[in-house]
Amino acid sequence: MGVTWYVRVIHVRTEVNRWRRLVSSPDPQDRAPQDPEVRQRHESDVRQRHESDVRQRRNPTPAPRGPVVAVTGAASGVGALLTARLAASEEIKQVIAIDERRGDVSEATWHVLDVRDPAIAERLRGADAVVHLALDLDLEGDQAARTAFNVRGTQTVLTAAAAAGVHRVVLCTSAMVYGAHADNELPLSEDAELKATAEATGVGDLLEIERLGRRAPRAHPGLNVTVVRPAVLVGAGVDTALTRYFESPRLLVVAGSRPAWQFCHVDDLVTALEYAVLEKVDGELAVGCDGWLEQEEVEELSGIRRMELPSAVALGAAARLHRIGLTPSPAGDLAYTMHPWVVSVSRLHDAGWRPRWTNEEVLAELLEAVSGNHTVAGRRLGRKDATAAGAAGATVALIGTAALVRKVRRRRGL
Repeated sequence: MGVTWYVRVIHVRTEVNRWRRLVSSPDPQDRAPQDPEVRQRHESDVRQRHESDVRQRRNPTPAPRGPVVAVTGAASGVGALLTARLAASEEIKQVIAIDERRGDVSEATWHVLDVRDPAIAERLRGADAVVHLALDLDLEGDQAARTAFNVRGTQTVLTAAAAAGVHRVVLCTSAMVYGAHADNELPLSEDAELKATAEATGVGDLLEIERLGRRAPRAHPGLNVTVVRPAVLVGAGVDTALTRYFESPRLLVVAGSRPAWQFCHVDDLVTALEYAVLEKVDGELAVGCDGWLEQEEVEELSGIRRMELPSAVALGAAARLHRIGLTPSPAGDLAYTMHPWVVSVSRLHDAGWRPRWTNEEVLAELLEAVSGNHTVAGRRLGRKDATAAGAAGATVALIGTAALVRKVRRRRGL
């Protein structure tokens, strides 16, 4: 007699399987309650979540875009201003700030080290661009030490950038590299020959930096170098022989010369550097205010009268004072107050950049910044010396240097 077995399958409902149906089921939180009013609110919530999901898929939150940018010399001056601007920009993914001390921009990633340290290569890893602003242009510092820092620092940054896979380095020099000459065109083309010599303060360093910048892409294929050349830079504590020119009791004018003044505010330099970082412009470009001011316009706007001297007297006195260590400015600095070196800013203009400042506005800010300072032949004077110089007149101060030089030479037995 056969036996028939009956098997009863019992499905156990649990929170895990919920009957394990083969058809899809809404998420537990989307199950509509039975109460009509509650169900209506629930369905409205579900619909809103669904619409939100659709919008998110169509317009996802953009991931941080733009380059990672490293800035050397980031703790002060132009470097600090650029670091702050880039850190606040939605077009920049990250800012790596490098200096010998930590700066105030908390949004940046800081690395405290000397730019001459080869370890900088590791700090630059992951960066898309580097803006090299760690330069020593101190008028009062030791020239040899300054040159060693500027040249070695630039060499190290360029080499480290290539080793770290950085594809763009932005160098900042000066329009002074074009040289100040009586036959210069107004304005000079950005492609004009660099005819400066190393006779003016820091210009030799800038020329060498530019030479290193031209060589770097050949030595490191794939590395792009952009050079930014500002006109007479003003703002953010900038102190140069050219800004000190406006601290004198009289404005020295060499007889027969044709000065022309073009300024560049640090704010405009910062925006030009940002353009270079974002690859809106590249190559060798100048930056400054549109146009220029003639010497007569500068005198009228400043209210400072001129002191006109023959070329031999002015250049001879400046050379002697510098040679015996009484002034920080060599005679070569005078050329930049004698002859034009105004530059075109066409490349930046073509890229859509415009200066926010005019030459007149920058001159006014410069005069306010140096108010209270007293300088003769590039040397800052104390209050007592300044009073004497002002009473005697700058002409006496300069021409009188001949007697001073003779006195020093007699003491030295020359």
